[in-house]
Amino acid sequence: MRERKTGGGWPAVWYTFRKAREVGGIVKLWKAMRSKNACKTCALGMGGQAGGMVNEAGHFPEVCKKSLQAMASDMQGAVRRDFFETYSLPQLQAFSPRELETCGRLTTPLIYDGQSQYYRPIEWDDALARIAARLGEVSPDETFWYVSGRSSNEAGFLLQLFARIYGTNNVSNCSYYCHQASGVGLSNSIGVSTATVNLEDVEGADLVFLIGANPASNHPRLMRTLMQTRRNGGEVIVINPVVETGLVNFSVPSDVRSLMFGSAIASLYVQPHIGGDLALLTGIAKRLDEMKATDEAFLSAHCLGWEELRTQLRALSWEDIHMRSGVDRATIDEMARRYARAKNVVFAWTMGITHHVHGVANVEAIANLALVRGMVGRPNAGLMPIRGHSNVQGIGSVGVMPKLKDAILQRLESHFGVPLPKTPGLDTIASIEAAAAGQLKFGFCLGGNLFGSNPDATFAGQAMQQLDMAVYLNTTLNTGHAHGLAKETIILPVLARDEEPEPTTQESMFSLVRLSDGGPARHKGPRSEIAILSDLARRVLGSSGPIRWDQMATSGQIRESISRIIPGWEQLGQIDRTRQEFHIPGRRLSEARFPTPTAKATLHIHELPALRGGPGQLRLMTVRSEGQFNTVVYEDYDLYRNQTRRDIVLMHPDDLARLGLVADQPVRVSSEAGALSNVIARSYDKIKAGNVLMYYPEANVLVTRAVDPASRTPAFKNVAVTVEPMGAPVNGAPPTMEIVTSDAAETGPSSRAGMRAC
Repeated sequence: MRERKTGGGWPAVWYTFRKAREVGGIVKLWKAMRSKNACKTCALGMGGQAGGMVNEAGHFPEVCKKSLQAMASDMQGAVRRDFFETYSLPQLQAFSPRELETCGRLTTPLIYDGQSQYYRPIEWDDALARIAARLGEVSPDETFWYVSGRSSNEAGFLLQLFARIYGTNNVSNCSYYCHQASGVGLSNSIGVSTATVNLEDVEGADLVFLIGANPASNHPRLMRTLMQTRRNGGEVIVINPVVETGLVNFSVPSDVRSLMFGSAIASLYVQPHIGGDLALLTGIAKRLDEMKATDEAFLSAHCLGWEELRTQLRALSWEDIHMRSGVDRATIDEMARRYARAKNVVFAWTMGITHHVHGVANVEAIANLALVRGMVGRPNAGLMPIRGHSNVQGIGSVGVMPKLKDAILQRLESHFGVPLPKTPGLDTIASIEAAAAGQLKFGFCLGGNLFGSNPDATFAGQAMQQLDMAVYLNTTLNTGHAHGLAKETIILPVLARDEEPEPTTQESMFSLVRLSDGGPARHKGPRSEIAILSDLARRVLGSSGPIRWDQMATSGQIRESISRIIPGWEQLGQIDRTRQEFHIPGRRLSEARFPTPTAKATLHIHELPALRGGPGQLRLMTVRSEGQFNTVVYEDYDLYRNQTRRDIVLMHPDDLARLGLVADQPVRVSSEAGALSNVIARSYDKIKAGNVLMYYPEANVLVTRAVDPASRTPAFKNVAVTVEPMGAPVNGAPPTMEIVTSDAAETGPSSRAGMRAC
């Protein structure tokens, strides 16, 4: 594969036409992409009532590979009728994530009952009756309920309502494995758990800090905004242990000038060590204090804790900062100079910041850095966690969390006239650990891939095996259906967002609530998530209680309830009639009055963590490729990193030489959690020496269950690993990457059988 010098560009255009051929032509794909539905991938808030391919600022056309990939997946044909008779579970376990995804749309309920090694189709009534019967046999606190960020606000609200009236607070969502640290850290600092800016604010900034993020691969539509920042004379400072091609230069396909000539993105690219961000951010704050570039008036009027933080900054040694960050003094000085001269600054970040055992501290350090120059609480400046799933923020807003906010709990009880459980609920990883301990009997997963999202994949699979029943609601197959098996496992096929029979809503990362119209179903068989949940709740809780569950099968009725219960969502009850999308009030901070008890922000002091790893070890961060979205792998190749396969570890040439390895040599990569053998060591000079990359979710077997104690977010981005040789460099057909279990048995080889099968 030829090395790319820019992201996006003509390859993205040609990819569009290739995807169009796969789904029946460009006209068919165009109509699907232009429907009035919010984008199914990242949370930038595309589409809605403005129509697809329109961003929140109204710009058209805006389209990216991620949205094309998700749409093409939903436009697949059905899984072959004889598929589940042909392929056993051991064979499905040999499929790669991509092979499972491309087997087609699920159209009939499936059951694995432990009596054979095959899934078999069952009728809808039988499937729902089995689930209801199981829920009648277990106690509520022996169950857990998990929601991905692709479901609607209505489905998320209905699920948590069902679970709580059933009797449990074991309700969680996928944010606990991504941005929960952002919500906790921002709440601690400024009293708001979401972005303090909207898209227009970002476009009005003259400096953007992009920290621990790779939007060129994961949120491509954001690249237009960064391009515009540079064109307006602003700067983009990228902080990332890896030089990502698309963050250096990106050719925005919807802009002719950029498409033809490319657009420089990073004006300064800084590579800390993995885990060195906290020391680096603190070092920039220390330098600003030395330069007398802090906003003393703002700090005095609107912040608490500045004297304590300043005392700590002045006591820190530069030697310690350099050692713990991996960044030299001259570079930190340059970052501080550029920040000091900027007038409007936005700080943006993703999982490179949150996926650490000190993830909340990382976010608080970003908030510190913004606050010391008064860059929060005014237009065109602020804090912006870049959310992944298209509705992960909305799912949290409508109450899918173990502990409800007091105002929501009180309104739920008052509105429906029912007492709700007050026992502490389990978050996502606590649910997996409780299942492993035999404390849970039933798991319900509304979308996503809970198994594939987990650290310590071997442990996660074993935990799911302890359940009596697991229920998955999905559009296509994923690794959870093959590896996350309970004693009885049921898969229920659901409609995609643009197939819903009634309108639904989603919330963008900028707190804009969008209305999706739905559309005609592509296949007979799948049902809407709302219909499934309301039917199941009626079967379990009956129809004579305080809630008429048959009425809750109507999305408009659910929206009416949400509008009366969730603060700031009052307009939702009228959105069917008005068609008016709205920003949730109180989240964008255009003035320096913070929603805290004191109306002031709080600065935080942190102990700088040492870099992980002992002698001979490297720091691993798991990453997504350009050809995937979260756990869903659409392409095995990684265009921007110039890689054609996923069973690899990317290492700096100096680390290869230091460990006595050569490029393309099979190696064994091990950590506290597990090991992978026959991994191909690739020379990759774009990563900072001492650090390595591997692909998620395949490398999850290496990720320990260490979590940030404040947010319970796992440390996917900072794993100490050992890399050892296994043989000579690969010539011809390479060996197959294999999981090494605790008893040295090797299981789970990748296979090419999937593409032949589907």
